[in-house]
Amino acid sequence: MAGNDFVVTDLVAREALKIAHEKLAFISTVDRQYDASFSGDPKHGATLRVKSPNKYTRRQGSRILNAQAQSEVSQTITVATQDGVDMSFNSDELALITPDNIGQFSKQYIEPAVDGLLSAIEADFIAYCTKKVYNVAGTAGSVPNDLAAIGAARAKLNQGLAPKDGNRYVQLDSVTSAGLVNGLKGLFQDSSQIREQYREGMLGRTGGADFYENERMYAHTNSSDVTGSTDAAAGVTDGGATIDMHTLIASPAVGSVFTVAGIYSCHPETKQAYSHLQQFTVITTSAGAAITVSPTIYLTGPRQNVASSASAQLATTAFNAQVVTFVGAASTSYLQNLMYHKEAFQFITAPLPMMGDSKLCSRKEQEGLSLRVWQAPDIINDRMLMRLDILYGFAALRPEWACRITN
Repeated sequence: MAGNDFVVTDLVAREALKIAHEKLAFISTVDRQYDASFSGDPKHGATLRVKSPNKYTRRQGSRILNAQAQSEVSQTITVATQDGVDMSFNSDELALITPDNIGQFSKQYIEPAVDGLLSAIEADFIAYCTKKVYNVAGTAGSVPNDLAAIGAARAKLNQGLAPKDGNRYVQLDSVTSAGLVNGLKGLFQDSSQIREQYREGMLGRTGGADFYENERMYAHTNSSDVTGSTDAAAGVTDGGATIDMHTLIASPAVGSVFTVAGIYSCHPETKQAYSHLQQFTVITTSAGAAITVSPTIYLTGPRQNVASSASAQLATTAFNAQVVTFVGAASTSYLQNLMYHKEAFQFITAPLPMMGDSKLCSRKEQEGLSLRVWQAPDIINDRMLMRLDILYGFAALRPEWACRITN
């Protein structure tokens, strides 16, 4: 019996990971990391420091060397969330868990359990990532029915220097995908040519990206006040992430996107101004105070990301008393689809400790996902109790490599 018990947890863990790979249309297309340092004793709330690439300014000609100090920017992922799903089986049900019957058992029990667990986690992850993305393409209130919005999103990724390496993806709600795919079905490749053809929601590839249908896309609702300007003293600093507009605009909703008149986006390397204003997303807000935004505002240096329309560097006062324009209307909800490069977002899992008898507890890792299955007998009620757990965290380390497609 002990041998069978070991097989039960092992088979369930393997089957759960297989289902997760097929079902997670978003998590399966982002940067997944597995932190083995947590093995044996994961510390809830511990943080992982992840370094973003350095940026440099060009030296022209053969003049005296001007060595630039390393200025690495580190961000953190908090691996503090443990979620799970719990099941119990009687003796007859438990007898189904054999290598020969695992398909039947999986369809009846494991698949619904894993669906419920990981679908909710993916929805939380999508909402988190979407609110961190400040680039927006499309027209608020209009459902895209051609490649115009997709092309605009692709341009935003290009301007943010996202790699063109075949790792770009688009996640669409079913209403958008129905109209878009029907109108453009001749442009999508045959699914048999796609390496992800067996993943749920895969539609095809066009416009330089793989398209997925996903009902977990985030719907953002603007606050009741989206009209006004920054304060006479907006309080912007070089390398800061706050803008004060509280005297003229009530607290905007976290995740709302806006532009500031006269503040243009610029090429990350050449610092030449693009033809569009820099978009910002609200990260934190409180009544009667400045809001925190993304991206962080760099007026000078290798990380400079804003400029005047003539590509001149801006003074902090350029943000004072400027008209603010939000994407969408007040108190209105807009579904947010996403186009992104794989490395824009990170999903990280850590191994939970093995508990009790190892023959009753199994932990498996596959493609950056770690799951633990743990079972114990309930002799009073003649049942076997089973729990499936995951310890995870997520981050948006390169939001400039992503763009919302508003609906």
